[in-house]
Amino acid sequence: MPDQHVTFGVKTTPMRAGYQEILRVWQEADERPELADAWLWDHLTALGPDPAAPVLEGWTLLAALAARTERLGLGLLVTSNRIREPAVLGKIATTVDVISGGRLVMGLGVGGTRQPPGTGGIPGPNPAVAEYAAYGLDLVPPGEGVERLAETIAILKGMWTEEVLDFAGRHYTLTGNRNEPKPVRPGGPPLLLGGWGTRVLRLVAEHADAWNVPGPPHNDVAWIAGRARVLDAHCADIGRDPAEIARSVQYIVDTADAAGTRAAVAELIAAGMTHIVLSLRPPYPPGAVAWLVEEVVRPAREG
Repeated sequence: MPDQHVTFGVKTTPMRAGYQEILRVWQEADERPELADAWLWDHLTALGPDPAAPVLEGWTLLAALAARTERLGLGLLVTSNRIREPAVLGKIATTVDVISGGRLVMGLGVGGTRQPPGTGGIPGPNPAVAEYAAYGLDLVPPGEGVERLAETIAILKGMWTEEVLDFAGRHYTLTGNRNEPKPVRPGGPPLLLGGWGTRVLRLVAEHADAWNVPGPPHNDVAWIAGRARVLDAHCADIGRDPAEIARSVQYIVDTADAAGTRAAVAELIAAGMTHIVLSLRPPYPPGAVAWLVEEVVRPAREG
């Protein structure tokens, strides 16, 4: 029997898909208790062969979807730490959490850095180069990106728990920050960190409630298992039980290959992943959520 603690989510990439189409998918998912959460991404331009394809901004869209759903956990998989200043992000996230009634999961990652093509097993050129240039955003070295992520985590947690926050870091400084109202849950939303580098995995061990990593076809299960062992080692170093951290993976679904999807999900669960995010390719056909539940989620739970 599969691990009964495995949960499933759905992801709708807001590219080549309009608001009403995405809303339909989320509202269908909201009615299916087999799905725990729903996710967007955090890109400002389209990826792939059509750079002119329409794209909706993630956090704005998330606020609208939070207001039109009732049950689903929700978030961005994952928020780029390079697009918004940390305290501005903290205020945005707090607002979405309040709108949703406390359903936000704070998905966060390093964001665009000056990494070479093929870094970390992800094939192809660095997609952040053109996107960041188009929006006047700076790419930073990977090490600096991790440092900035660590400071953002501290700022978010401070904003969500302290009445007045002063922060003096290497990259960010806040004086007299007041963030009211606070998030619905004491201490703020759970933190999901995305990434696979050794320094990011250290932050996961120190701070995160969940870790997310790309799954097939980007990376194979053996590679994911190797990264999980690095995370386990970091947990051992700091005396944290690694079982406290949910293991989340994104799998890009091929609705024309139900058997292949089921096999891939079963392999990921066998490798220890406890949260499977099923990412749909846009445009989203009617009945896609029912297909996910009937053809993938229920067989995974029963098999």
